[in-house]
Amino acid sequence: MAEPNTIYKMTILAMLDQVDFPLSNTQISNFFLEQDYTDYFTVQQILSGLLDSELIRAESSHSNTQYYITSAGQDTLKFFGDKISPAIQNDIKAYFEKNKMDLKNENAVVADFYRSTASGYDVRCQLKEKEISMIDLTIHVRTKAQAEAVCRNWKEQNMDIYTYLMDMLIQ
Repeated sequence: MAEPNTIYKMTILAMLDQVDFPLSNTQISNFFLEQDYTDYFTVQQILSGLLDSELIRAESSHSNTQYYITSAGQDTLKFFGDKISPAIQNDIKAYFEKNKMDLKNENAVVADFYRSTASGYDVRCQLKEKEISMIDLTIHVRTKAQAEAVCRNWKEQNMDIYTYLMDMLIQ
């Protein structure tokens, strides 16, 4: 049997390879924690090692990190994928069957803010489908509270806002 860390690495690579969208740190961690495979800190160490080895890449925002498998990660998975037991493969499949739409929707709507070079904050709101930005909007606000409100409202009302903008822009 393979070393547990090797199995964890291959499991993460398999998870990222089986979806056509990125997975967040929370989503990956939840899989391992729900299955009682290992603890949160071990998952973070494994993710860090995969990043260092360039088998995955990360995109980070103020509130989230999303992971993608690289071509080197796909090659590694092809070579060592047999280290993942059928039971773990079934657990991955069941996790995606149960959560795929929620996982996809969580990663499709992105809202983040950062301090602007001018006074205030810039808020970036995105709606993605796969890796394509359907909308990528950055607006400037004066306070952190306003930035947080824009992020919260974007997550709750993104489709209404997107539809309104498209209606206004293509009429």
